[in-house]
Amino acid sequence: MSTSHVPASLAEIRDAFLDTAEADRLLLLLEFADELPATPDEVAAHPERYERVAECQSPVFIHLEVHDDLVTMHATAPAEAPTTRGFASILVQGITGLTADEVLAIPSDYPQTLGLTRAVSPLRLGGMTGMLMRAKNQVTQKR
Repeated sequence: MSTSHVPASLAEIRDAFLDTAEADRLLLLLEFADELPATPDEVAAHPERYERVAECQSPVFIHLEVHDDLVTMHATAPAEAPTTRGFASILVQGITGLTADEVLAIPSDYPQTLGLTRAVSPLRLGGMTGMLMRAKNQVTQKR
């Protein structure tokens, strides 16, 4: 039995990209950028809890909470970095509400499965992979 599994929330997002014409996938990513949820005031008031994602060229910060084994992910990314913001939004929307085990089972290559390898640079995909790895590390530390 595989220890990696794409949860339904992330599979749905992946499928939306793969069902979109390759030429339009970047536009879909930009739509996700516009949908990055704002961080709640009680989280934003404690920036020290956020972890900088060094793999991203843009200043991206993430913070995950685990309560009753359910994960909530928060992320900040600048508006002037829309692809990075889109990747953060995908993870926030796809991870929030999952159990800790579901998050830890997300395949590390999930970002490469979105069909964006010709639309964005490998460096940007590496940034999303960095976000995912740091999210998993935070879940491991907080469960």
